[in-house]
Amino acid sequence: MKVKNGAVQLNIECSGNKSGPVVLMAHSLGCNLHMWDAQMPVLETDYWVVRLDMRGHGLSDVPSGPYTLDQLADDVIAVMDELHIQKAHWVGLSVGGMIGQSLLLRFPDRFHSAVLCDTASSQPEGAGAIWDARIKAVASEGLSSIVDTTMQRWFTASFLETGKIEAEAVRTQLATTSDAGYIACSQAIMNLNYIDRLSEINTPICLMVGVDDIATPVTGSEAMHSRLNNSQLHVLKNAAHISNVEQADEFNAILIAFLESQSS
Repeated sequence: MKVKNGAVQLNIECSGNKSGPVVLMAHSLGCNLHMWDAQMPVLETDYWVVRLDMRGHGLSDVPSGPYTLDQLADDVIAVMDELHIQKAHWVGLSVGGMIGQSLLLRFPDRFHSAVLCDTASSQPEGAGAIWDARIKAVASEGLSSIVDTTMQRWFTASFLETGKIEAEAVRTQLATTSDAGYIACSQAIMNLNYIDRLSEINTPICLMVGVDDIATPVTGSEAMHSRLNNSQLHVLKNAAHISNVEQADEFNAILIAFLESQSS
């Protein structure tokens, strides 16, 4: 279904137990709501799950950019208001985790808890030049020009061999993402700078990160964990950036245990 935030139509998918707690989910840059397909079997029995295609991705509109993280977070609040969701659990990976930080800082009363996966709270030194080069490549040659290198960052080499079906599904999401939407969301990520405000967040948080994640390394999650008031940190073995796909079973076990601890 589609929900509007101003003139922008956002694609969402709702499923699961309508009488259960609400879980809102936001995907990585270059993916769409189907990035979470492996989590649906363990969530839908007890939770009402709302998955979003962030603006510029999936079946959502692609307004002109650049976007901001606050703008992407405002889209989430618009969805919550349209669906009459007063309070929810947040699950976000990569830019979805960055959006989650904006939400927790600006709308803390709307969230029971948050699961922030393979994400960061600030840009490391030199990241600006990397993003500039990536944006320039996509603008001039299209997303197809960076699909292979992105997949090598997102998954371990062994998973690209053993998990070909799952990896190919993610590759298809990336290859079919709007060039303009990818660039506009990349520009939002370039301005990430929440590290000095994390101590303002009191919401219970579960941090997950793949030990082999080079896009948002373990050190970034450790820095977040040290500054948050109420967090736990889980490092997933044999996983890179899209850890919910590469290590779905371990990811799901941690996710459900955390949500149950917050819903009891």
